[in-house]
Amino acid sequence: QVQLVESGGGLVQAGGSLRLSCLASELTFSSFSNYVLGWFRQAPGKEREFVGGIGGSGDSAWYEDSVKGRFTISRDNVKTIVYLQMTSLKPEDTAVYYCAAGPGPAKYDSWGQGTQVTVTS
Repeated sequence: QVQLVESGGGLVQAGGSLRLSCLASELTFSSFSNYVLGWFRQAPGKEREFVGGIGGSGDSAWYEDSVKGRFTISRDNVKTIVYLQMTSLKPEDTAVYYCAAGPGPAKYDSWGQGTQVTVTS
């Protein structure tokens, strides 16, 4: 499994932006590139939901419909970091955000501890 550490959460007003980071601290560049990375979120009282994912090279990314056009996932394989850039934030984006890693899409087997994002109206 991969050790993942998220950061960058916080409190923001609706319409604002935040960038979350997730560091895979124990991986090298070459091994990090082998992982598909994803972002998930869990709002109070709700199940964890998929936000988006990105392939190993960073050339392809995919998103859940409610965040398309507002969120962007990118990765820096040299730094072993994956980012979630969030813009035009809405109160319904409030959740704990988790990054995940795995050998393929929908095969995530390592998870970070989560970072809280709160969007106020």
